[in-house]
Amino acid sequence: MRIAINTRFLLSGKMEGFGWYTYEVVKRITTAHPEHEFFFFFDREYDPSFVFSSNVTPVVLRPAARHPILFMWWFEVNVRRALIKHKIDLFFSPDGYLSLSSTVPQIGTIHDINFEHHPSDLPLSARVYLRYFFPRFAKKAAHLLTVSDYSKSDICETYGISPDKVTAIWNGVSDHYAPLSAENIALVRQQYTQGQPYFIFVGAIHPRKNVPRLLEAFLDFKKQSSAPMKMIIVGTTMWQKDPLLKSLSDQLGDDIVFTGHVQQDELTNLMGAAYALTYVPYYEGFGIPIVEAMKCGVPVIAGNRTSLPEIGGNAVLYCDPFHTESICKTMLDLTTDHSLYEELKSNGLVRSSLFNWEKTAEKVWEQLADQLKTIAN
Repeated sequence: MRIAINTRFLLSGKMEGFGWYTYEVVKRITTAHPEHEFFFFFDREYDPSFVFSSNVTPVVLRPAARHPILFMWWFEVNVRRALIKHKIDLFFSPDGYLSLSSTVPQIGTIHDINFEHHPSDLPLSARVYLRYFFPRFAKKAAHLLTVSDYSKSDICETYGISPDKVTAIWNGVSDHYAPLSAENIALVRQQYTQGQPYFIFVGAIHPRKNVPRLLEAFLDFKKQSSAPMKMIIVGTTMWQKDPLLKSLSDQLGDDIVFTGHVQQDELTNLMGAAYALTYVPYYEGFGIPIVEAMKCGVPVIAGNRTSLPEIGGNAVLYCDPFHTESICKTMLDLTTDHSLYEELKSNGLVRSSLFNWEKTAEKVWEQLADQLKTIAN
């Protein structure tokens, strides 16, 4: 059979959430199933390393789809035409965007629908596009995938979709994440924080990630604790710049370090050398940094909303992401209670074994294969 995959988020040196999900899942699927032909739809020139096996044909569809107007052109014109031209049997879209004008069966992964609950977090054009098209994508799809039971429930309730049409499949975690030796921890801390322990946040600095409240809580922590703790923020600014964020970073001075986007090797070192991950979004479809930290043996502080308790289980210290006092208290508790710290560290290493990209890819393939059987019949 001939399967097309939306690979527009495979961007060499720039990959974040959608890109890594696409990479980890699609690489395994294509190499494991040489009996099928795969067509990768890119929206710009691609890195040849993304052509994972001989049964993959890369196709570049221009212009690049990075704006709502171009989203519509790319999916409703370019993708539709390419599906016809290459005689595609099934289209898989790891970022959830589908072609409403195509008659080819389609499966999409909708990671979350934050834009339905917090529309003001996005600029007007993106907000209008997502809230108009995603309910239609959900109804158009032959089947939907998502990344947590929370997201499945949210999608079904918000869009009136039958639970039978949606399959929740947890994300995996890269094998690059692992506990660091004491020597390597010391080297990383010396490089970034003059040898001091640090909390870390990883993720795009988008409003829903709640970084200003995190920094307010850290500022309160610094006033109440004598621990020589610093904060590292790893990620790029999305959608808007927050004046409050600048004010807080000015107040924290040398106690905060912004790294911007970093490559995976650097990120695994930064995560592995952290004292704890502080991850307090008020909305999250999965929260992969939690799993990455757990696999490194790094304790986690996380918000108690949406999918995060489902993912973190008993390996996370939870707080109310809407109250800086609650976030600050968890920081204080973690730095003063050694037995709690060690318990979270141990529980995290155990729980991280539940998240595996091999398992994720196998379960995604099961859904694609079921659809292929339906098509063949």
